[in-house]
Amino acid sequence: MKRIYTLILVLLAAGSTIKVQAQGLKMPQASSAQTIIQEFGLGKVTVAYSRPNTKGRKIFGGLEPYGQVWRTGANSATVITFTDDVTIEGNKVPAGDYALFTIPNANEWTIILNKTPKQWGAYDYKQADDFLRFKVKAAKTAAPVETFTMQFANVKPTTADLNLEWERTSITLHLTTEVDSRIMASIDAAMQGEKKPYFAAAQYYYENNKDLNKALAWMNEVEKSDPKAVYYKYWKARIQLKMGDKAGAVTTAQEGVRLSKEAKNDEYMRLNESVIAQAK
Repeated sequence: MKRIYTLILVLLAAGSTIKVQAQGLKMPQASSAQTIIQEFGLGKVTVAYSRPNTKGRKIFGGLEPYGQVWRTGANSATVITFTDDVTIEGNKVPAGDYALFTIPNANEWTIILNKTPKQWGAYDYKQADDFLRFKVKAAKTAAPVETFTMQFANVKPTTADLNLEWERTSITLHLTTEVDSRIMASIDAAMQGEKKPYFAAAQYYYENNKDLNKALAWMNEVEKSDPKAVYYKYWKARIQLKMGDKAGAVTTAQEGVRLSKEAKNDEYMRLNESVIAQAK
């Protein structure tokens, strides 16, 4: 009897040890997780997804059948988060979290934004929970893509592309956002306050083809606060050049070069010299 008790205790101890070892086992995921974050407009776009590999398999029309809802990756459904309102392929999307599902086909994909972001795969996917569906053309990649990849490209202040690539297939989603009216309103409001954002406002007006006379007036004001600031000279010269005042731009940039030499600032010496070269 004692032997039986002893044997039971040994087996229980062994089972406990095996369980502990199993719980402590750490292995790399077959499909690695990745989160990409892109600043966009006045907000951010975040994509959290898992990245399966082809491993010599036929993917679209094979492992992932045409015409069926796909989680757009592996493991949990891919989640895309917008901190600000955006427009995707002409469709307005409010800020929030969405599951990004897709329906692959040979020449065209259906893109789905679903209102239930936290779900495993597409097993519990419900079309009734879709916020948006639209279609985009599929293209061929220049070379095979082993690991499913999502990345942002052609990023500008108010436009960006989200590219999806795997095997020999590429999908591009075009994103836009409207920020100009809000920025202009915030500039107008700030200019009524005690601390006026002359420099930032002048830069915005320059970059976005606004009233350059107003931008120059603001640069003249900010220049008074620090007459030796080489970056103020550089931006003032750029505004003058864009206004067609080449002589004024050269004079301002030459002063910027002189001050840059005094400050031993090689970068702004080159930048001011570049304005002089453009004016000639």
